[in-house]
Amino acid sequence: MRLLVLGGTEFVGRALAEDGVARGWDVTVFNRGTRPAPDGARALRGDRLAPDDGPAAPADGEWDIVADTWIGAPRAVRDTARLLEPRAGRYVYVSSRSVYAPPPVAGMNEDSPVVEASPDAEADTYPVDKRGGELAALREFGDRALLARAGIILGPHENIGRLPWWLRRMERGGPVLAPGPRDLPMQWIDARDLAAWCLDAAERGLGGAYDTVSASGHTTTEEFLEACRAAVDSDAELVWAEPETVLAADIAPFTELPMWIPPGESHDMLYRSDTGRALAAGLRCRPIEETVADTLAWLRGLPADADPLGIPHPASSGVRRPGVPAEKEEAALRAVRGGK
Repeated sequence: MRLLVLGGTEFVGRALAEDGVARGWDVTVFNRGTRPAPDGARALRGDRLAPDDGPAAPADGEWDIVADTWIGAPRAVRDTARLLEPRAGRYVYVSSRSVYAPPPVAGMNEDSPVVEASPDAEADTYPVDKRGGELAALREFGDRALLARAGIILGPHENIGRLPWWLRRMERGGPVLAPGPRDLPMQWIDARDLAAWCLDAAERGLGGAYDTVSASGHTTTEEFLEACRAAVDSDAELVWAEPETVLAADIAPFTELPMWIPPGESHDMLYRSDTGRALAAGLRCRPIEETVADTLAWLRGLPADADPLGIPHPASSGVRRPGVPAEKEEAALRAVRGGK
């Protein structure tokens, strides 16, 4: 099989390229050339937003599968897909469950309403961009387009820092604020499992939208944090707090305490979705302990001058760094312990 990964050097794109190489496929990555290609993959250069600096797609070549993880302006997906359609068999677009329209409810699935978007648009909000990218892929490839609507993505090479933050926090040890309830369900997917399913599904000729994330409750908040604590093997002590205590300390869910959202509509939308379609189509999700251990090994293998969370370009990413300030965590811990 001939696989073209648009990007292919960071996180999900890297996982797609590495999985293709491991299968013995002929793998090409197409990007601006700012980071090295995965071992075994051929690299081509181009720029999807600045065609004067390079083509928006490879000028020649044919591929059985194209995989695209683009997160910006939908027009970039449109232009690339249009150029590749005559020379590619299938188009995999890694989208997001963020495309679903509000209000958030439990049990949302591929048939739920989505946000309004255009395949011809410039960059907008993340949900609108991802939906526009879906429409661009569908317009050019029709039923040969596979839309992988991912949930929270974890694993080695994570470029946002959610799981890495918790691992670094456990390494510091001592009392660690653990936001409850302990049994609150979570949904996530390892980038390697997402990549494997995308390539399997495309090779089998699947098309249309699939919510590619674990079943709700595949992991609980307690299982997630205990896996992080056990992997690091420090003197970290989980101090459990009710959601009201955490919020009263002015701690922002999800950003300051990565992965955590208190019970309610937002939690239901992110962590109580119906993923039966993807699971029936062969999606397999590894246990959290494996993802945590592999992510920790990757973090500890980074160069000494690397970002401590493994974020590849922290100064220019524009993404808010995850993590709660120490003073906020300490205030919440005092509240849990009765002001002591």
